[in-house]
Amino acid sequence: MSTSSPPTETVVLGGGCFWCTEAVFDRVQGVLDVESGYCNGQAVNPTYEQVCTGRTGHAEVVKLEFDPAQISLREVLEIFFVVHDPTTLNRQGNDAGTQYRSGIYYTGDAQKQVAEEVIREIAASKTYSSPVVTEVAQLANYSTAEAYHQDYFLNNPNQGYCAFVVGPKVEKFQKTFASRVKA
Repeated sequence: MSTSSPPTETVVLGGGCFWCTEAVFDRVQGVLDVESGYCNGQAVNPTYEQVCTGRTGHAEVVKLEFDPAQISLREVLEIFFVVHDPTTLNRQGNDAGTQYRSGIYYTGDAQKQVAEEVIREIAASKTYSSPVVTEVAQLANYSTAEAYHQDYFLNNPNQGYCAFVVGPKVEKFQKTFASRVKA
């Protein structure tokens, strides 16, 4: 008798600096793995330095593997839209450049439909005073970021950017979605 693992789903999200997005989703119940990386640019396997020039076209992203029996894509996206500003083009706070764009990079048509539906609902709700500029595109040319970017907040909680930028986003998630925080 073989035991098969429950089906998981993967989605890739760009919400500005991947250190922030990774730190939040590492704490989400039902998210099994979070990996920082780059996607939807022209270069193959770009370095962080290359992506930071803005010339590769890549976004800083996190690849999430989640258990849809524990958390739906809709719930993942609801968290995503609370912990970053989806109304600023190519910018999150002081981080500016195309690599910091807001994006949902789907791996199938069903994900695309959910993403577009959530964005329509946010627009209709007038949650934000400016329009949502989140890019919705099929995942392309993904590569994993360098090892030192993985679990960055966990490994560097007292580093300045982590203390003053990442930490408050994690706290916002934990306060807004207390029932979704991993035990």
